[in-house]
Amino acid sequence: MNFWRSLVGKLWITITCLVACVLLTLGLFLLPYIDTTFTNSSAIKRLFTYVSIIGFSMTTFFGLFLLTKITQPMQQLIEAANDIRKGKYGTRLNLVTSDEIGELANTFNHMAAELETNIRNLNHEKEHLSSVLRSMSDAVITFDNHGQVILVNPPGQEIMKTWKGLEWDDDLQGGGWAADVMPKPLSELFYSTVNEGRDQSADLHVNQGIWSAHMAPLYSDDVIRGAVVVLRDITEQVKLEKMRTDFIANVSHEIRTPLSMMQGYSEALLDGMAASPEEGRELIQVIHEESLRMGRLVKDLLDLTRMEAGHAEMSLRQVDAGELCERVYRKFSVRAKEQEIDLQLSLHSDLILESADEDKLEQVLTNLLDNAFRHTPSGRQVKIQAHRVKAPKGDTLQVIVSDQGVGIPAGDLPFVFERFYKADKARVRGETVGTGIGLAIVKNIVTAHHGTITAASEVGKGTVFTVTIPMNAAES
Repeated sequence: MNFWRSLVGKLWITITCLVACVLLTLGLFLLPYIDTTFTNSSAIKRLFTYVSIIGFSMTTFFGLFLLTKITQPMQQLIEAANDIRKGKYGTRLNLVTSDEIGELANTFNHMAAELETNIRNLNHEKEHLSSVLRSMSDAVITFDNHGQVILVNPPGQEIMKTWKGLEWDDDLQGGGWAADVMPKPLSELFYSTVNEGRDQSADLHVNQGIWSAHMAPLYSDDVIRGAVVVLRDITEQVKLEKMRTDFIANVSHEIRTPLSMMQGYSEALLDGMAASPEEGRELIQVIHEESLRMGRLVKDLLDLTRMEAGHAEMSLRQVDAGELCERVYRKFSVRAKEQEIDLQLSLHSDLILESADEDKLEQVLTNLLDNAFRHTPSGRQVKIQAHRVKAPKGDTLQVIVSDQGVGIPAGDLPFVFERFYKADKARVRGETVGTGIGLAIVKNIVTAHHGTITAASEVGKGTVFTVTIPMNAAES
């Protein structure tokens, strides 16, 4: 700081000017009197000059004293305050005086220590909050009262990035002032929360996903200054709940039919409605077939449940896939003759799987062929093809089961491997009705062998199922 603009500089100038004025005034009145009255006026004038010099020297000394005792400590205090303002909260004053400036320095040091402690605690709380937000799997986004994002955790950043790229057709209600800073689903919830001043919850359907959103208002002195929303992806939860509901409904439906028939025919037997032993045997035969059907359904459900839970036991060993296909072919040859279906087999050589479960693979082929026979009219063809395919990651076995049946509509193809799938009841010929979970079991078996299965179909021309399994399935 410039000395002349400081408090001490101003005091020194004032005192010096005051002394000069006093001396000049005395000089104007005393000098003529000295010349006329005293004989040795020069000595008196010299004395007067010495006194003036001593007076000016004393004022200068007084100014320097004030500079040392007041200005320099105040300058240190100002510099320390500036350091605190810049964020250097560890700044302290080292002034050992017992006057008011010393008390001010002690007070400043105490204030700086308290401020440093509070700032450190605030930083710890902020870091703690940031760690909690980063560790949350749910998305947390905080908005101010204008819809601007002021705090967001990593999952929330991903959501904002994804939703920001989506296009929304309708303008936002309420003026649309938050349209540029938040997606439409959150904006509608944000308006409701801010306007009503209470928590709001909603399920948001965005881009094939479902999100559970809970938004709460943020208050400051009874004034809403924004809102915070917690988003949770419940897509899988909703799908699982729908699968559970559908599973219960389908199982109930599948079991109700044979139970109703068994109950009806058994009541007919108890009421003596069979007019002859032959009719009685027919009723008993129906009851027996329905009981077998229920047994197959329960067995398939248990197998599928164990596979989906990862508890299916696999008896892995070397398997000759060509021999397996021939055995299944022979098993269905009699059925092909009865239904007048042309069953063909095409095999390539060297179809040895190093590690596979032969019984499970036979179940796969049996289920695929059973579906093909049930959906193929008489006079048509069903074909089995098995060959080795070269691949960069290792050779694979490819088995193709094709038929010339009624086919599957394109809209139903993505769902053929789901439990209890039946695209069209009219596709099932005769009275032999499947359990609806055969293809789901097939997919689980193929997946357990690290393979894939696909379906291609055209209505009226047939269906083709392609199974691909690595030759070294256990090592894949």
